[in-house]
Amino acid sequence: MKLSPYLFWDTNPENIDYEKHARQVIERVVTRGTIADWFSIKAFYGLDRIQEEVVKIRSLDKLTLNFLSVIFHLPKSAFRCYNTEPSIQKLWNY
Repeated sequence: MKLSPYLFWDTNPENIDYEKHARQVIERVVTRGTIADWFSIKAFYGLDRIQEEVVKIRSLDKLTLNFLSVIFHLPKSAFRCYNTEPSIQKLWNY
C-alpha cells in the first residue's frame, strides 16, 4: 500500500504490518492523511473494515469525527472517542 511517508515519521514504513496494525494505520490516515491516502486505505481495507476500526479509536478531533460520522452514517455517540472523557479536562486556567 502506498501512503504518504510523513504519516509514519516515527517508524520505518517497511516494518508496518498492515493487518496487525490496521487501526493505527487507519487512524493516521483519517487524522493526518491526504485524499489519496484515504483512497489507498479504502481500496486495501474496504469501508466495512475501516468503520469497524474507527469506532474504536480513543481520540479523534472534531473535524475528523464529523467526517467519519457522515461517511459511515453513524451518530457521533457510536464512536468511542465521543463517549470517553479526556483524562485532563483543562490544561491551563487563564
